This record gives sequence, structure tokens and C-alpha cells, in this order.
Amino acid sequence: MTAPSYRLLFRTPEFTPLFLSTAAHTAAQTAGGLALGTLVHRATGSPLLSALSMFGPSLAQVLGATLLLSAADRLPPRTALTGVSLSFAAATALLTLPGLPVGAVVAVVLLQGLTASLGGGVRWGLLTEILPKNRYLTGRSLFNIASGLTQITGYAIGGALLTTLPPSAVLLLAGLLYATAAAITRLGLTARPARASGRPSPAATWRTNAVLWSSRPRRLLYLGLWLPNGLIVGCEALFVPYDPEAAGLLFACAALGMLTGDVTVGRLLPPAVRTRLDTPLLLLLAAPYLLFALRPALPLAALCAGLASVGFGASLVQQERLMARTPPELSGHALGLHSSGMLAAQGVSAVLAGSLAQLTSPATAMTALALASTGVTGALAVAVRRVPSPTPR
Repeated sequence: MTAPSYRLLFRTPEFTPLFLSTAAHTAAQTAGGLALGTLVHRATGSPLLSALSMFGPSLAQVLGATLLLSAADRLPPRTALTGVSLSFAAATALLTLPGLPVGAVVAVVLLQGLTASLGGGVRWGLLTEILPKNRYLTGRSLFNIASGLTQITGYAIGGALLTTLPPSAVLLLAGLLYATAAAITRLGLTARPARASGRPSPAATWRTNAVLWSSRPRRLLYLGLWLPNGLIVGCEALFVPYDPEAAGLLFACAALGMLTGDVTVGRLLPPAVRTRLDTPLLLLLAAPYLLFALRPALPLAALCAGLASVGFGASLVQQERLMARTPPELSGHALGLHSSGMLAAQGVSAVLAGSLAQLTSPATAMTALALASTGVTGALAVAVRRVPSPTPR
């Protein structure tokens, strides 16, 4: 039995505006991140600062997950998502100011990451309300596919624009896309109430985090969602210093691979097969980057990036398991913790990758992170075998 048709999702009220606003937000992040990474690399020549400028927002997800995440279920979704996109538009416009010091750039992108930690929980929690439970995985798969397509287009167009326009001009275009996402959210979604009562606060965030983290099966799922793919995103953070002229192509190939994995896992594979593929997919995520020890030329490097990213489809299987082990009233917080932790791991890995690349080379750093990802996946696979299956609710 395959998953429900993607076409049925668009017949569900509010799914289309949420889908379109998310696509616009992702397109802005893609083009804006590439432009900012290029801007910083041209100004400093530093792999570390280039990686930090592109993936630095992910670092702030740690702070957001400990302070803000309770708001994911305690704020009206439409208001929260509109505010997140508008704040990104304002911050991106600030990054275009001429002569902005690198330290100020890092501060702005970290502030963006703090805001994004709230947006992920609100968005995916709202998706669980909009869609019936049996269609959540299909819906999330379609969002991931759209993200892959948007990234392919965004990196390709962004790379082309950067050959004729200054990075600041591309950043302005990204700011306009964020504003478009805010408008779609405000006009297309209805004014739903918050999913949970009470005021958001750091204390409420800590309490719910403790509840989610208290279950060993959930802990292992979170670690599996955060660490293996976080380390591989560290490899992607080195595309610009690895080949500054072809970084857009490498990012586009990685996005194409992710799209392929999401289509295969979310739409084509029957559940009985899908549930056994999380560990093989996570191993696939790391294995092609081991070839970077040979410093492959662009065609082989692009092939490796695309093949590896098929493994990102493992997250769909892991999210399905996470929702099976989480009370419905905590769904937004649980998915926000997944999103924030994953992005935080990606940010830490980007900094680690940039630091290793400065001491060695981008290719050597990518190989080391791929080895680490493989080891973590193996260790988690052994631990998960001892976890019993959840009792159906």
C-alpha cells in the first residue's frame, strides 16, 4: 500500500497557502544564504567565516530550543508565522548595508536563527492540525520535495545572479521573498487559536523538553534526527571554499538528491519496506563524502553530493516514529525540538567543518565529518535495536 496521493493534499483547506508560504521562505533562505556566504568569502577568504555566515543561524537554534519553543503550541499559528517571515525580511535588508562588519553580520544571522527556532515548531505543528494523521508523512514528504526543488532553483538562479549582480542585490531579492511569504501566510491562513493553553516562557519550554527527553526511545530518535545529517550538512558548508565558482552547482545537486530521497521514501515505498530503511539511508548519507579524500573533480564531486543527499529521506521515517511516541498536544513542541536540534547540529557541524578546513583542507574536513557520521549511525543502530515498539494509541 503506497501513501495517499499528493493531489489530495491540495484539496485540504489551508494546505496550499502553508505550502506556498513555506516555499517562498525556503527560496529566500537558499538564495540569501548563498549570496551571504559568497559575500563573506570574497571579503575574508576564510572557510570558517563563510560556513558560519551560511549556517550560523542554525547555532542559535540551541538557544531558541531552550527559551522560545513553548511558544510553538501557545501562539496563534498565523500570527507567529507572519511575524517570523517579516523578521527575516528586516534582518536580510540589514545585511545589505555597505561596510557592515563581519561581526555584525554574524550577530544578525544568529538572531535569524533564534527566530527560526520558533517558526519550525509552529509550522509543522500546524501541519498536524491541517492534515489527518494518516496523511502527515505524505504532507511532510511533499514539503521536503518542494524544499529540494526550491533549493535547486534557488541555488541555480542565485549562482547565476551572482555572476552579474553584487551579493547585496541578491540579498535584497531574498528579503522581498520573505515579505511575500509573510503576505501569503497572513492572507491565506485562518486565525486558528493556539494548540495549548498557558503563556509561553522559558520555564514552560524546559518542562516540556524534559518530558520529551525523559523517554529513551524518543531520545534515540532525536539523536538520530540531529547528529548524522548535521555532520553531513557540515560537509555541504564547505562547498564554497571547496570550489568557489561551482558551489551553486554542488548545492543544487545535493538538493536534487534530497528531492529524490523524499519522493522515494514518502510516496513510492510501502510502509513495510520504508520502516526498515532509516539506517541504510543514513549510511548512504555519509558514504559518498568519503571519496572527497581523493579531492574529486567537479563532475564526480557533484555526483557524490547528489547521491549522498538521497539519504536525507531517512528523516521521514524517523519523524513518523517520533509522532507515534508523542502525545498530540505536544506535537508542535516535539517537531520544533526536532527542527531546532537538527539545525543546531548543522550549525555546530558547519563551524567544526570550517575550523578543520582552515587547519587542513576542505576535502580533508569533509572526509572526517563523513567518517564521524558513519560512526554515529552505527552506534545508534545498535542502541535502537534494544528499544521496544510503541503501543498503538
